[in-house]
Amino acid sequence: MTSTPASSPVFPSSSDEPLAVPAYPDAPAPVLVNRAADLSEPEEVSGSTRPPVEFLDARVLVFAEQATPVLSSWEEREVDRLWEETTARNPAAFDGPLVAALGLDRPGDGSLVVRWAPMTYRYRALRRLRPPEQVPGSVFVTVLLPTERGLVVGRGSPATAAPGRWTLPGGAVEPPLAGQALNTAELRRHAARELVEETGVRVAVEELRLWALTRGSRFGSLGFHFLCPPVSGALVRRLHADLSVVQTGAGTGPELDEIGFAPSPAAAGRLGLTADYLPQVFDRYFTV
Repeated sequence: MTSTPASSPVFPSSSDEPLAVPAYPDAPAPVLVNRAADLSEPEEVSGSTRPPVEFLDARVLVFAEQATPVLSSWEEREVDRLWEETTARNPAAFDGPLVAALGLDRPGDGSLVVRWAPMTYRYRALRRLRPPEQVPGSVFVTVLLPTERGLVVGRGSPATAAPGRWTLPGGAVEPPLAGQALNTAELRRHAARELVEETGVRVAVEELRLWALTRGSRFGSLGFHFLCPPVSGALVRRLHADLSVVQTGAGTGPELDEIGFAPSPAAAGRLGLTADYLPQVFDRYFTV
């Protein structure tokens, strides 16, 4: 995949366009933001020579639900204790449902079986209690949104689990509703929902194409990266500004407090703190 580079590096939305503009009548409703920042840890290991993520290839993806992992009594108590500490510091912390990655299998027919289980956010505290190889990984989606000025990136607001970290629009995947299956179509719907909740950009679900699958080297977290058709950079800035006004007025604040555009891996590298997958995803997007 190649992309026409823009002439300038990264442009935060607040640098050239005010946030206080009228909101659209159909702007998305404010969303509940998980504020439990102290339970979030990056995948990468300090000092490790391994790349933070690896790219996985598969002709067919199969999702196999498993039973929720069993914790020891001590782990249950520690998880509850850490969560109580978190909510004492951040009363808005939300123990929402998440999809946890338990591992991958390759039956040999070209398919990739993703073993997963439903958990809640508080169980990310297991990253503090177990060796990395024994910790369930996260499952998340991102959207690569091309514009004439580069790919859209956003900086996590102080209210999020990764404040100050630049990422692609996206988020953790929630378990499907009872009677529904977790599959690529469900992930695509989730990616479209995250895109509008974080940037205000609405796209038809069928316009998103699964572009890459990554696995984190530490906890085995799985990232499903979807490619969106190009949009105007000015439209992205305006929609995000409108959304920020709505969410600020509702008292939640935006999930992404800055929007920028990165036209190259080098520009992304100048952002500062980024999601662990971002450098490798940008390298692949702009060079493959």
